[in-house]
Formats: sequence, C-alpha cells, structure tokens
Amino acid sequence: MRVAVSWTLTALAGALVLFILLTPITIKHITPGAFVRVPVEAIAGAGLLLVLRGRARKVAATLAGLGLGLLLIFKIVDMGFHETLARPFDPVLDWPFLRAGMEFATSTFGMAGGIGVIILFVLLLAGVLVLTTLSVRRLTRTFVEHRKATTVSVAVAGTAWIACAALGAQLVPGVHVAGMGATKLAMKRASKVHDSLLDDSTFGKAVRVDAFRATPGDQLLRGLRGKDVMFTFVESYGRTVAETPEIRALGDSATRRLRTAGFESRSAFLTSPTAGGGSWLAHATLLSGVWVNNQQRYKKLVSGDRLTLNRAFQRAGWRSVGVMPGVMRAWPEAKYFGYNQVYASWNLGYRGPRFGWSPMPDQYTLAQFQRLEHGKKGHPPLMAEIPLGSSHAPWAPIPKMLGWDELGDGSSYNAIHAASQSKEDVWKSPDRLRTEYRRSIEYSLESLISYVEKYGDDKTVLVFLGDHQPIPIATGGATTRDVPITIVSRDRKVLDRVSSAMKWQDAFVPGAGAPVWPMSSFRDRFLNAFAQ
Repeated sequence: MRVAVSWTLTALAGALVLFILLTPITIKHITPGAFVRVPVEAIAGAGLLLVLRGRARKVAATLAGLGLGLLLIFKIVDMGFHETLARPFDPVLDWPFLRAGMEFATSTFGMAGGIGVIILFVLLLAGVLVLTTLSVRRLTRTFVEHRKATTVSVAVAGTAWIACAALGAQLVPGVHVAGMGATKLAMKRASKVHDSLLDDSTFGKAVRVDAFRATPGDQLLRGLRGKDVMFTFVESYGRTVAETPEIRALGDSATRRLRTAGFESRSAFLTSPTAGGGSWLAHATLLSGVWVNNQQRYKKLVSGDRLTLNRAFQRAGWRSVGVMPGVMRAWPEAKYFGYNQVYASWNLGYRGPRFGWSPMPDQYTLAQFQRLEHGKKGHPPLMAEIPLGSSHAPWAPIPKMLGWDELGDGSSYNAIHAASQSKEDVWKSPDRLRTEYRRSIEYSLESLISYVEKYGDDKTVLVFLGDHQPIPIATGGATTRDVPITIVSRDRKVLDRVSSAMKWQDAFVPGAGAPVWPMSSFRDRFLNAFAQ
C-alpha cells in the first residue's frame, strides 16, 4: 500500500510538471491537443538533475521547483490579463494594475469580499510555490534512486524529441509533438523586459516632439470660437458593440431625433492604447497626442508640460472643466491636464444608490454639468471633459432614464436600483452578461442623445467616444481595440471641417468603412482641423 501511494504521488508530481510546461497562456487555447506534446525542458531538466551531485542537486531541484511555480503563476496571471485586458502581463510595467485590481475587487464585491479575494490570491501564490518545489524534489529523489532507468529514458526521449522536431511530427493538426513552449515564452518575456526597460527613454523622446507646444492662444481652435465643447468618454464603448444590430438601430434613431432638433453627426474609429481596463491611459492618449499604454508612461506624461487639449482650449480663452464622477480620491494629475474647475464624486451632490462600479448614473452626471456650468446664463465658452461610468463592468444594476426634472439629488433612483438585476445573476451566463453590457451602452448613449435634445443649442459641440473595448468575455473574444468617436453639432461649418479635413462619416455610429486613426493622432488632427 505504501509503495502504491508513493508511486501515485510521484506520478502526480510528474503530471504537475508536464502540465505547467505545456499549459498555454490563454484559456481559449487550453485544449486536449495542447497537451499532446513532449516538452524539451522536462528532458533537459531530468538530465541535468542526474548529472549534478549532492548539495548542488538539491539546490538545483529547489530552484527548478520555484521556477516552475513562478512559471505557472505568470501563466495564470497572463490568462487573467488576456481575459480582462486582452494582452499578456508585462512583468516590468504592469505592477500598478495590482492596485487597480484590488480597487475593482473591493468596489465590486464590497470591502470584505475584496479583501477575501486578495487573501485567497496570496495564499494561492504561496501554495503553488510550495507544491511545485516539493514535486520537483520528489521527482529528483526518484531519478537518483532509479538512475539507470532514468538515464535510458532521458536518452530515448531526447532522441525521439530531436527526430520529431526534424520531421515536424504532429499527432494533432497544428500541434508539433516536439514542444519547447516554456523556452519560447521565456525568450519572448526576456525580449519584452528589455523593451520595457527602454520604454521610458523611448517615450521621453516622443513627448518632446510637440508641434503645438508654443502656439499662441489666438492661433488655436479658431474654428470653434464661441462654442461649448464637450469631450465625453463612454466607458467600454468599443467597436464590437457598435456593430451590433441593436446599437446600429439606436444610431439610426438618434440620427432622426437629433435632426429634428437641428443637429447632425460625423463619426469614425480610434484605436485605443488599452482594452478591458486602464481608462485613464486612453484619456491621456487622446488629450495629449502621444501613445500612453502603460502606467510608467502615464506618470511621465503628467509630470511634464506637454500640451493637452484641455490646456489648448484654456490657452485659447475657454473655461476648462472636468466633471469626474469616477474620481473618488485626491487627483493631483488634474493640474497637468489643465482645468479651471474639477467636479469629483464628492461634490456632485449625488445621494442615490450606486449602480455597480459607477458612483452615479450618467444622466445625473450630465444634469449636474448642466446645472453647475452649461446652464448658467452668460457663462464663458466651455471645454468640458466628462467621463461617463454607467457602462463600466460589472454591468449590473443598470440605471434607467428619468425625466430631467425628476433627478433631484439621486434619491429617485432607489426604486430602480431595488428592481434591477444583481451582478451575480448577470454573470451566471456569458450571453446574459453581453446583453447587459450592450444595454448599459444603450443607456449611456441615450443619456447623451436626450441631453442634446433637452439642453443642446447653437453653441453646443459634443464629441463622445469610447475609451476602450470591454473585457473579452463581453466582446465574444474580439481582439480589435477600435472605439467609435462621434461629433454632434448644429453648426454646418463645424461639421464641414470634420467631413473635409478629417474625412469622418455622416453617421451617429460609424460604419464599417469609417476611417480608423490611432487615438494618439486625434489631438493634432483636431487642432489642425479647427485652426482657422
């Protein structure tokens, strides 16, 4: 019985090692075919442990076990990043996302639930390292106890691996028997680390190239003089949802409704520097005109003096305001972007229930902008940046539209919140989740359409866009990073500039043939289009 248990544990240890070496870094690639391979790392590792002696062998086995544990942890983290941000983890630049992840966990599951998730994650990491180290040390003892058989097995396996590699042998179409996935992954990561370490210098050079750094205010944005310009980011409004029949139908309806109110639309696509999260990176990219795709770049940007759209408007005589319901703590970066006034979550007067992540519904946010700034008689021309958060994950509960005179302090949302689906119900099914995600986008867009109908005038210019695509489960696995962008105005001269200089489509929601720009190119193209 003891012998059977011992060999069972040894077999499980070997299976764990093979599983770690062969497991892909994305969930969708975890198929039976992925494990019909022979990893060269296992053969080489067994050979090395046979060659070493005494203490050197123990140290090597321990390091190999820890290394395998770290490999598994990085693969799990990669899976998480692919499922949320549609890309692998960057071991140099992505550590700030840990804080964002903890904040999302606590805001989604509550403080106790969020802390519980974090504790479980830490315990999992420790458990993985212990288990892999014990497994490799157990295998090492077995190799030594059966040295002759192990030596023959390593030699045969090595010869077979070389033959399979030379012949390109496959048991499953597209999957080579001779595997070296862990080695290739390590090489890719080493190259990525090298690039990431140089990224600060690369970005520093890009930031210094600024065609508008010294442009006088009287030469900026002449084509928008006297207008109130709203730059509104719609959370997670990506190309995938924009191409659904429901959003297309909403776009057609919006076009008819806005035309009745005297407004027209032009639209296109921008390619965001992020997906699934990191909204602030997209905001910074659009406003600064440089590609901000990681936190290191963001920090470098906001510590400098590169001209943002906010400060360009400010320099040209506009009052620059930020209506930021998602800002829930001190935000020192506001000084860099350039605002005369920032309204954060604590000074927008909301007393209603929280809908998922968003501190307040989008319609309420827009109503407060109207009350505090846009609706004041005799106000100076406004440039407003307004991120809307009702379409942020977890997409439950979702607010409903109310009459603009019914909003009050937000208490009127209590009944809507009580009757809404819970996030637990929504996340039970991917199909239901995608439906609720789409409905949240419909709500955000309807808030904007209704706002323009109610409060838009001859001076109103609305620019709204998505910040990034949502997490892949909400897109059905789509990998595009394109997001829609639309400008709405009554002024034909404004729209003609967009059509002629920017080549955007005549549509509320851009179609398949709409132009696609890098988001970092928007600032310069927009300033050039409205320079005269």
